[in-house]
Amino acid sequence: MARILDETVYEIKKIPIKSPIIFAGFVGPGLAGPLSVGYIIEKLKLQEIGYLHSRYLPPSTVFMQGRLRHPFRFYSNKKGSICAIICEVTLKAEGLYNIASIILDWAQKKGCKELVVLDGVASEEHDNQTFCAAEQDLCRIMQDKQISMITQGFITGIPGSILNECIIRKIRAITLLVKASNSYPDPLAAATLIDSINKVYGLAIDTAELRAQKEKIGTEFKELSEKYKEHRQSDSGMYM
Repeated sequence: MARILDETVYEIKKIPIKSPIIFAGFVGPGLAGPLSVGYIIEKLKLQEIGYLHSRYLPPSTVFMQGRLRHPFRFYSNKKGSICAIICEVTLKAEGLYNIASIILDWAQKKGCKELVVLDGVASEEHDNQTFCAAEQDLCRIMQDKQISMITQGFITGIPGSILNECIIRKIRAITLLVKASNSYPDPLAAATLIDSINKVYGLAIDTAELRAQKEKIGTEFKELSEKYKEHRQSDSGMYM
């Protein structure tokens, strides 16, 4: 196999992808993003189609239940209508725009219909509510689904970089946010995100299993959660 030299999404499986909805989750409070996207991948049986290659990714890989995998992966369903992006490592500020550009180059090439970033807002207590930040027309749609608009705040880290890039490129994008633990993996927050996705995008993903997995998830994602706690002071989070 030839060496991968470019900053790119390296595709390992060819699935015809046309105008997909893309769900993306990155390390943040309660790991709400990767937990929710990981669960979507599992329940919709999405197939791994590629991974992101960038000099700005940290020199680390991920082991899960003894299996080695790339920390920044891309998935699709068989129809190519739903894609998912999941990252399970913390990212440093200096590489965020580079990584966001790689993601959006790929999304534009695939004719992205809508990009949905799932994330948590650091909080002491989850309240089973989902909030959104998007352009005005999307916010109106979300309000019809009982998802409240955030009137003011700052979105930082890779979610903020991606949303900024979407504005520049005029790509339809939204972030859905829930209050999540600032100290531990929060499957309840992830489940609330998925329940909202079910309402907005007509999916039917049962979250009962996710809600019951608190102890298991706490064990599997303990190290990642601790690394996020060490990193969070610098450049990751949502502030309202």
